[in-house]
Amino acid sequence: MMRITAVVALFADLGQAELTAWIERGWVRPAPADSDWVFQEIDVARVRLIHDLRHRMALDEETIPLVLSLMDQVYELRGQLRAVLRAVERQSEDVRRAILAAL
Repeated sequence: MMRITAVVALFADLGQAELTAWIERGWVRPAPADSDWVFQEIDVARVRLIHDLRHRMALDEETIPLVLSLMDQVYELRGQLRAVLRAVERQSEDVRRAILAAL
C-alpha cells in the first residue's frame, strides 16, 4: 500500500495536483484514508497506464475515459473467458471435442 506522495515520487513528471485530478475524475480509485488515499498495486498500475497515455502517448484528456473503459472491458472479458475455459476443462472428453468442433 502506498500514499499519494509515494505514488507521485515514482514519476518525475507527475504532480500531486494532476494525480488528484485523475482521482476526482474517477480514472483511479484508491481507498480514502485520513484525508489522503491508499493505493494498492492495481491502483499504481492504473496510474502508470494513465501516465503513459497522457505523457508518452499524448492522448487528450477527453480520450482517456474511452480508452480506460475499453481496457476495463477487455480485462473483464479475459476473466470471463478464463471462467469458460475452466468450465470446459471440467467437462468430459466427448464434450470438449464437441466444443472444439463447434469452434
